[in-house]
Amino acid sequence: MIIIRLLLITLLAFTPNAFSETFETDIVQAALERTQHNVRYDGSYMSIPYPNGDVPANIGVCTDVIIRTYRAIGTDLQKLVHEDMLANFGAYPSKRIWGMSSTDKNIDHRRVPNLQAFLSRKGEKLAVSNDASDYKAGDIVTWMLTGNLPHIGLITNNVSSISNNPLVVHNIGAGPKLDDMLFSYKITGHYRYVPSKYRESSL
Repeated sequence: MIIIRLLLITLLAFTPNAFSETFETDIVQAALERTQHNVRYDGSYMSIPYPNGDVPANIGVCTDVIIRTYRAIGTDLQKLVHEDMLANFGAYPSKRIWGMSSTDKNIDHRRVPNLQAFLSRKGEKLAVSNDASDYKAGDIVTWMLTGNLPHIGLITNNVSSISNNPLVVHNIGAGPKLDDMLFSYKITGHYRYVPSKYRESSL
């Protein structure tokens, strides 16, 4: 029995796209699980631990959905964003937008423009289109809301029976929700970030 299990694990390791599919399954399940939490929308600045720091579980904003989703699959965006900003501060918009001259582990990863910079640098920056089929489960999308407010969410494998668009997990003010809103606002970015543990396992 042990030998059979080892053979199955070996076969899986060398099956094309096996770990890509595993990532999509894991990230979507983690994102959907976020919709089960009662979270009050609150973007107040707070001092939090590092690494793996988080604001209280009952509050959060759109970026916290992404951060908590990735943390559920073992990836700490607080640490990853901080380390890249520390080494490449000029590649991030913190000085231009917020007038900062150095990194801040409490807030940097909770800002949409910083996540956009990180995803562009460390993940895949994908095309923005009006074709729903271009957006795959596990992709991250950013929007500009009315009032020049940046927003971020994660594409799932759930599809709207009305529009046929993939549904998005996001927090636009009423807590983490699964919504048909992909084309409701101007899309400003389309990304895919597969953590190293999935990429390395597929080699």
